[in-house]
Amino acid sequence: MRVGLIGFGLRAALWEHVHKPGQGSEVVVVCDVSERGRADAAQRIPTAVVTDDLEELLAAGLDAVLVLTPDNRHAEVAVRTLKAGIPTFCEKPLDVTLEAADAILTTAYETGARLYVGHNMRHMPVVVQVRELIQSGTIGEVKAVWCRHFVGNGGGYYFKDWHAERANTTSLLLQKGAHDIDVIHWLAGGYTKRVSAIGDLAVYGDVTSRRDNSDRRMGDWFSLDNWPPTEQTGRNPVIDVEDISMMQMVLDNGALASYQQCHFTPDYWRNYKVIGAKGRIENFGDGPGDFIHVWTTRTQSGFAEPDQKIEIRDGDGGHGGADPLLIADFLRFARDGGATVTSPVAARASVAAGVLAAASLRGNGGALDIPELPAALVDYFDAGQPAHAAK
Repeated sequence: MRVGLIGFGLRAALWEHVHKPGQGSEVVVVCDVSERGRADAAQRIPTAVVTDDLEELLAAGLDAVLVLTPDNRHAEVAVRTLKAGIPTFCEKPLDVTLEAADAILTTAYETGARLYVGHNMRHMPVVVQVRELIQSGTIGEVKAVWCRHFVGNGGGYYFKDWHAERANTTSLLLQKGAHDIDVIHWLAGGYTKRVSAIGDLAVYGDVTSRRDNSDRRMGDWFSLDNWPPTEQTGRNPVIDVEDISMMQMVLDNGALASYQQCHFTPDYWRNYKVIGAKGRIENFGDGPGDFIHVWTTRTQSGFAEPDQKIEIRDGDGGHGGADPLLIADFLRFARDGGATVTSPVAARASVAAGVLAAASLRGNGGALDIPELPAALVDYFDAGQPAHAAK
């Protein structure tokens, strides 16, 4: 398979899972508008054509393409690759507005070009194992999902570059939370239909050390020694996104969910609590060697040891082996079609929940209803994007 990459920045490491000359896929062209991105691509994939011209990539006779640009340019680029008929991998979130996300899905529907969204956490061992427990009926029907996201590296990851600006991300509740909202939906078996939220720029807005970091990348500035949060240096000149947010969700199957995100904690991990009609599941740590606890026996009072402690598996590659599995799923889908682990409809649902949550927290915190996706699009994507179904 001849594969192209658009954008060679934060998610560029995915190229290693795509570029397998002689094993079924090869990166033959990379497009990036930045001089550094092109230089990095030329160094790492010397056999690939490197260009700043999207038209050159579109004309390269590709079998698949990965859109790895900054979030607010996903639709701008993916709409063009889909119109060119190229099976398209779009990094999550689909985009930073609901209108842009819907434009991607509508274009895929109208053209019949295959669309895949890079929600790699659906391949992460901790998430897969929790879902396996749910699917096996261990805790009965899911009634609630709570997620606490301690983004301990948030100050270095998201407040020193374009992520810190609403114009680029809408909010970190969307940009960072799109992962977890999708996981919540997947575990609970439903999509958010109503959402409310509160949040604040509680810490990083008061940090006076600012710098334009457009000449650097995260690896150039990140340091664990840049601590505590109030003394961190080199913040982005503009910071107008929240560093702490809390959202509540009512799902269309009746389940309730909450998501809490904080970017100034000392620790960095996700904690999921899934409560069913017959028990509950909670992970303590989210990486290999950490544990998932399961309670299914009633106790008289107080804390009780879990009925099961399940060690979280490991895998080869980024995010506990999720990244190579993600790319393998996409390439197989681009070549053969069929069912996929991720879902464009689910990806749109996570964007919708994140966008409306941001609107709620910047308003009066009231509940907002999620606009429905047209039924024809839902049916098309749920059916696995059958060839030319829209024509």
